[in-house]
Amino acid sequence: MAQRDRTTGSHRAAPEHTHPDDVPVQTALAALADPVRLALVRELAGSDDWSRSCGSFDVPVGKAALSHHFAVLRGAGIVEQRDEGPKRVNRLRTEEFEGRFPGLLGLVLRADGRA
Repeated sequence: MAQRDRTTGSHRAAPEHTHPDDVPVQTALAALADPVRLALVRELAGSDDWSRSCGSFDVPVGKAALSHHFAVLRGAGIVEQRDEGPKRVNRLRTEEFEGRFPGLLGLVLRADGRA
């Protein structure tokens, strides 16, 4: 029984999250300024909450860089992640982020990036 629990349990620590209320505007803007992170946010915006695993995104970076980009987005209060079995799934914190920075997410989600 103990072996089974070890193999089904997570081999990594749960991700730490920053609430958008604790994020300075410069941190949010810096997180959203990177093209890879912007692509991740845009893909998440078009997906149901918790439906996208980290490996399901079409971005031109390796696994380590992708992990870094998600850590930046978590630290800026933009995404939330949780582990489901061997996968880490994501949701865009739209409501919380909008409460902290009204209109910002809508601006960056526009395809052309213009107001």
